[in-house]
Amino acid sequence: MLALLGLIAGSSFCAAEQPNILFIMADDHTSQGFGIYGSRLAHLNPTPNIDALAKTGIVFDNTFCNNSICTPSRASILTGQYSQTNGVLDLHGSLPPSKQFLPTEMKALGYQMAVIGKWHLKEEPANFDYYEVLPLQGSYHNPDLICREGGTRKEIVFGKQGAREVNVIKYQGHSSDVITDRSIEWLQNKRDKSKPFVLLHHFKAPHDLFEYAARYES
Repeated sequence: MLALLGLIAGSSFCAAEQPNILFIMADDHTSQGFGIYGSRLAHLNPTPNIDALAKTGIVFDNTFCNNSICTPSRASILTGQYSQTNGVLDLHGSLPPSKQFLPTEMKALGYQMAVIGKWHLKEEPANFDYYEVLPLQGSYHNPDLICREGGTRKEIVFGKQGAREVNVIKYQGHSSDVITDRSIEWLQNKRDKSKPFVLLHHFKAPHDLFEYAARYES
């Protein structure tokens, strides 16, 4: 995310210099869960694909999360602000479109913005060009995804924000597979390929209480 904020700060791009950005977030995933950091868990739980990305990219060895709780952390990423500034202090907080700064600033640079997967910020991700997001925590199996268009109207209670009707599509399968499939679908068929993109691809996993896909039973 520091790279994303750096792109915003360095806004003197010409079109050919604007890279596409895929930001992948796992939920409640400790740095000890990545092999690239060489922790005591590295041999117990190998992560060869993540390690391969790290070896050809950038590894932050001295970076700190300013609020390691789900909703406030997401709000800090989207605003570039500490929790006491953006107002999202705990799990009950919400982030209105007026504070969804990341998509606003990137769109001003000519980017197409999409978020797919876990959102957990209660309000509509209205400043994104495209979204399919889980309601609150969402489900591990056969999840509903809230979308701007299509699906069916359904009333959902958004914690202290109360209930409202939203467009919902129900998908079959494990949420990690569904979120990945939806991201691939957007990348291949739904984005405007004349523009650079930023896709926030947010897994629900491995947030407790974790439920795995049926293919891992044995």
